[in-house]
Amino acid sequence: MDELLGDFLAETAENLQTVDNEIVLFERDPGNRDVLNNIFRLVHTIKGTCGFLNLPRLERLAHAAETVLGKVRDGQAQVTPAVVSETLSAIDGIKVILAALEASGKEPAGDDEDQIARLNAAIAAPEVPKVEIVPETVNAVEAGAGRGIQSIRVSVALLEQLMTTVSELVLTRNELLQHLRTLKDDRLAVPLQRLSAQVGELQESVMRTRMQPISNAWSALPRLVRSLSVELDKPIELEMQGGETELDRQLLELIKDPLAHMVRNAADHGIEAAEERKAAGKAARGRIVLKAVQEGGHIVITLADDGRGIDVARLKAKAVALRLVNEADAVHLSALQAQRLVFHPGLSTAEQVTSVSGRGVGMDVVRANIEKIGGAIDIESTPGKGTEFTIRIPLTLAILPALIVASGGQRFAMPQMTVVELLRVGANNEHVVEYVNNAAVMRLRGRLLPLIHLSTLLGIGNGRSGGDYVLIARAGNISFGLIVDNIFDTEEVVVKPVAPILKTLNVYSGNAILGDGAVIMILDANGIAESLGIAGESDAADTLEVPVREATQETDAMLLFRAGSAHPKAVPLSLVARLEEFEAAAVEWSEGRPVVQYRDALVPLLAVDDPLTPRVGARQPALIFDDRGAIVALMVDEVLDIVDAHIDICMTSDLPSRIGTAVIAGRATEILDVAHYLSQAGSAAAPADDEGARRVLIVDDSAFFRNMLKPLLASAGYRAMTAASADEALALRESGEYFDLILSDIEMPGLSGVDFARAVRGDERWRETPLVALSSLAGDEHVRQGEAAGFDQYVAKFDRSRLLDAVARQLKGEAA
Repeated sequence: MDELLGDFLAETAENLQTVDNEIVLFERDPGNRDVLNNIFRLVHTIKGTCGFLNLPRLERLAHAAETVLGKVRDGQAQVTPAVVSETLSAIDGIKVILAALEASGKEPAGDDEDQIARLNAAIAAPEVPKVEIVPETVNAVEAGAGRGIQSIRVSVALLEQLMTTVSELVLTRNELLQHLRTLKDDRLAVPLQRLSAQVGELQESVMRTRMQPISNAWSALPRLVRSLSVELDKPIELEMQGGETELDRQLLELIKDPLAHMVRNAADHGIEAAEERKAAGKAARGRIVLKAVQEGGHIVITLADDGRGIDVARLKAKAVALRLVNEADAVHLSALQAQRLVFHPGLSTAEQVTSVSGRGVGMDVVRANIEKIGGAIDIESTPGKGTEFTIRIPLTLAILPALIVASGGQRFAMPQMTVVELLRVGANNEHVVEYVNNAAVMRLRGRLLPLIHLSTLLGIGNGRSGGDYVLIARAGNISFGLIVDNIFDTEEVVVKPVAPILKTLNVYSGNAILGDGAVIMILDANGIAESLGIAGESDAADTLEVPVREATQETDAMLLFRAGSAHPKAVPLSLVARLEEFEAAAVEWSEGRPVVQYRDALVPLLAVDDPLTPRVGARQPALIFDDRGAIVALMVDEVLDIVDAHIDICMTSDLPSRIGTAVIAGRATEILDVAHYLSQAGSAAAPADDEGARRVLIVDDSAFFRNMLKPLLASAGYRAMTAASADEALALRESGEYFDLILSDIEMPGLSGVDFARAVRGDERWRETPLVALSSLAGDEHVRQGEAAGFDQYVAKFDRSRLLDAVARQLKGEAA
């Protein structure tokens, strides 16, 4: 291709992108003469250059567009949507001719008389509703249009070659530094440090040449939204924030199509028609907000709309119809898990296929494309209020800092941006690896974290041998631990693509060469999560292969064990801080009671049935309960299993150490009262006596839950009272009792929770008391019924952290 023609094509492509955006802006603000003059000048430049290069077809079409813009500029024509639409259509025609020119060096055959005729006729077109771009959008687009910065054009191929050269230089730098550590020659230390600093600066400079404002990826979206607004007959407003945030050019190209698809979905599925919005009390104009911010080594992009949100019930029904989940499992899916089904291939809730969406193809591809570049996507939707997608992607894929680890005698690199923390494990350390049904787990800050031996995963070792370190990694929205043998230093590695023969192994994202010349594989956190069967809650919801506690809201994780008698016993797993095993020699005696040294404190060692004179075995397993520093160790004979079970107390108990008996895993199982054993250590889990503490009433027909929630609230500093029914609670009202907050079950015999809420709100004595629903029924219909009855918030019974958070927020007067 002629060099002059090549320069013309490159410059014209940039000018047309600016024209695309500024015409949409001018439609909103026809009085902005600066924008109009800029548009006219750019189109005029294109037309004039066409004449110089002898491109008659391109010149004629550009001239027609220039003529229309000139009439608008001179006040001879009004700015109407028809004028804008036909001008944009002419620009599309110019782009088609340019594409042919780039491919063959010649103008394509044909003419554009129909388009020119439509341009001329559009000047008198009637007005239709317009799309609006908010002021932030104007700033974002104009900022990228022209800043007076001196620059030159450099081909992408040259930049890629420069990047490759710098990558090799980084490898050489790393190799020299590795030799310096071995030779320990002080004469080389200073010059190598200077060289390393210069290479680092060069690397950063070259990386900056690859970085572009993310607004370049969404520069076409204002026009897309305008077109969708006209096609769908919906007034839509687009707001873009953080367009100056920079991203690697390679990732910029890869993120364009996913963003465009998500915007189309928001306009078609999310935003309601104007009349529907008015009926719902919303503004007639829908709103889409696109925002980008940098967080460490990631770019976080959020795309939100204020539309109708996702109909969870309808989504579940469609998933069942497509046999993605069975009907029984669909019932137990939480709203969040059901929403994540939109990422499943073939799933669409559109009633009919349109030119915009509805074919069931798209969001699965969006997620796949984002995960290919090391990113993650999640969704959160509120019925009637809108939907928000959150995307996290790395800044660059070319050179990345990685943590070098060893497992099975081999070294691997884990991208540092996926590493949350590093832990040392073992008998003499705070953190230990435990096994439940041969599955490795570790309790970390109140959470049970799934673990995997890296050597086992890759088939290069003998599994559980070794493994002194746990690397906590994050993939999307979930965390897991990798057990490795050793951890070395961090090193900047140049990412090389995986060989074709290894492309089917999703645990690797690439390979790299270390400073000592060794070739190592780069681990992929998302791929490892998939191998573990925990590839994000969205995948778990898709396949239902992993039990998710949110999905089974009527069950609780119970730790089963034997102690004393042959009958199994159980405690809620959430109350167990750790599983420990003490040597008999570690047991000491104080005031006639056995104690063990644990975390620099003397901890009472209790037996289930005879806490004062327990018999200690040679190696004694124990459950550790820790309530705000009050710690006890409960001796058990054997830990049996962890089971998700519905707890229905069949028989209550008069023993202070028992809540009652329930059927778990087909056997009668005694449920222990953890608060009783904590009281042996003076735990705050006993009911609070502080008269100044906030008073909370628990209304639940289940003795198990009353006994569970009372110590939980007491440990958080509240004075808790219980009522076994709504009638019993209302009797407390009649007796003059007052409470700062009421927690009530929804499903109760007799007066239901909904009826109880109506009774509370209908009496001035408790009318202003915050009322929180405790329920395993959290579907949209139940929430609406509860809100209508007077509940301020819905909380799942088994979610301790959210329950305490809800109590705190309601007592502070904050909205849910």
